[in-house]
Amino acid sequence: MQLAHKLAYVSENVRADGINATEFVPLAQKFNVSSVPKVVINEKVEFVGALPEEAFVDQVLSAAKISDGEDKK
Repeated sequence: MQLAHKLAYVSENVRADGINATEFVPLAQKFNVSSVPKVVINEKVEFVGALPEEAFVDQVLSAAKISDGEDKK
């Protein structure tokens, strides 16, 4: 979560929210949260578990490309 917040701090194009799955059950169900951390980016890219910083940034960039229509996975 710290890295997501850092990215949001340095870029106006990034927003990061941390959600407690036990407090927001409907949201956790919507995104099928079964373990934490679970990261969902633009409702298109998601992964479970902590990633090294470089891999996390790669996932964010991949999600940005998908949102722009540059990359359809």
